[in-house]
Amino acid sequence: MAFGDLLELVGATGRFQILHVTLLCIPVLMMASHNLLQNFVASVPHHYCSAHKNLSQSQLSPEETLLITVPVDQAGMPQRCQRYETPQWHLLVKNGSAGSGERGVTVDGLDADLQGCTDGWSFNMTERSSTIISDWDLVCDLHSLKQMGQTVYMGGVLVGALVFGGLSDRYGRRILLLISNLLMAVSGTCTAFSNSFYLYCLFRFGCGMALSGLGLNTFSLIVEWIPTRVRTVVGTITGYCYTLGQLLLAVIAYFIRDWRWLTLAVSLPFYVFFLVAWWFHESSRWLVLSNKSEQAITNLKSVANFNGRREEGEKIDMKMVHESMKKEMSGSKGSYSVLDLFRTPTMRSMTVCLSAVWLSTSFAYYGLAMDLQKFGVDIYLIQVIFGAVDIPAKVLITVSMSFIGRRPSQCGALIVAGVTILINLLVPYDKQTVRTCLAVWGKGCLAASFNCCYLYSGELYPTIIRQNGMGWVSMMARVGAMVAPMVLLTGDHIPWLPGLIYGGAPILSGVAAIFLPETLGSPLPDTIQDVEDRGSGRGPKMAPKETISLQDTQANLLKQAA
Repeated sequence: MAFGDLLELVGATGRFQILHVTLLCIPVLMMASHNLLQNFVASVPHHYCSAHKNLSQSQLSPEETLLITVPVDQAGMPQRCQRYETPQWHLLVKNGSAGSGERGVTVDGLDADLQGCTDGWSFNMTERSSTIISDWDLVCDLHSLKQMGQTVYMGGVLVGALVFGGLSDRYGRRILLLISNLLMAVSGTCTAFSNSFYLYCLFRFGCGMALSGLGLNTFSLIVEWIPTRVRTVVGTITGYCYTLGQLLLAVIAYFIRDWRWLTLAVSLPFYVFFLVAWWFHESSRWLVLSNKSEQAITNLKSVANFNGRREEGEKIDMKMVHESMKKEMSGSKGSYSVLDLFRTPTMRSMTVCLSAVWLSTSFAYYGLAMDLQKFGVDIYLIQVIFGAVDIPAKVLITVSMSFIGRRPSQCGALIVAGVTILINLLVPYDKQTVRTCLAVWGKGCLAASFNCCYLYSGELYPTIIRQNGMGWVSMMARVGAMVAPMVLLTGDHIPWLPGLIYGGAPILSGVAAIFLPETLGSPLPDTIQDVEDRGSGRGPKMAPKETISLQDTQANLLKQAA
């Protein structure tokens, strides 16, 4: 008898689990908004140099002012980062008889001196009423600061994965979830009121830390209160909440065009989530393995009462808990750290492969998802398309994980994503529709990979070190997410290089995933020894009846969703 049997005794899929999972999934909607917020608060509006301060504009229209102060590029558009050193008054005369193409030739012929935008920039704010780009002039020589802002945010997510992963294994999932909700609310509010780019980065770093704590502890509280047979479905539902969050962000951003109000809109709900989180029950599985059996029994009885199984709950006592968890408790004595992920052969091999999977998935995902303006499509529409593609992608990966297995699903999603991105390199740049369709397909495969690796990693790591393990692979994902914006900058010099890197990484990690063990229908491991036994072929096997139960449950829920 293991913890799963105790869970079945108090009701493994009762009212408590339904409400528990629902309340934990709702904040995931807003987590997606924070992750992709940069697409809107840092969108780059059309801009050009402001006119000279000593230029009298009383007799000139805005078009005439632009004509004599800013040269045009080869496409006939105003240059973004240069203006004439002195106003070219003669262009007003030529404009009456010459088109824009002739104007460019005339200017080149005169060899007019150019200078930088010493008096600032004028921004075309038709799409957004304000962004951090327009507020702090993050263009031209400072255009790389936009990518730095996202890198700093992902740096916060990385640090959060390190900090919250270890702390929640020591102090529990619930208290860290409370802290993460409050940190997200406060940091997001402060971000909205930032009066400089550096303060903006500081508070976004705090939002990133909070997001890691929310993700890690939400997933752990979900998976440790549900039985094996519904893990796939519940994991997929959580993934769909993130998908809906992407669609929700597009709607919110469409109606709230000011970046400060938009940031507030996606941050204030976390004050409510903080209050709701006080209701959550700490993981009884973690409590038992942390030698807090009395609190675990209290929580199990509370769940039994909530599920209408009071009599069964009253049967649970200290002796029953100790007997049923004897093996797990004996294996959990002592403290564990990240180093334990590498001490034993199976754990070491598993961690290296998972690190590659998470890093490349996140790296390629954010490389595609965080540069929507390059597609030349309305950013609200492309955000909806990028979010909507996750729905069929996650349906397919759910079916694949349930019937084919976790390992082939993970490998296939990564390799197909990488090949799609590489094919996109061969498509001419002017074929924007084809390029966008291929990018959407690749993004869908990467979203499916994310959906798979969250569940897969949670099933591979044992309970006593699961948070450290999830923290480690999440850290690797954030390393990939931090590097992704910087790789985009290489496109300024070699246009095809970012695509080559974004496509190659998933293919290599897809090959690495082949060496991971299959977990379809297997019970959650509780100790490191369980993992080593599974690696050597001595782990518990799933009964045929359990296989049928898992598949039937999955099929029924998919029919209901359809």
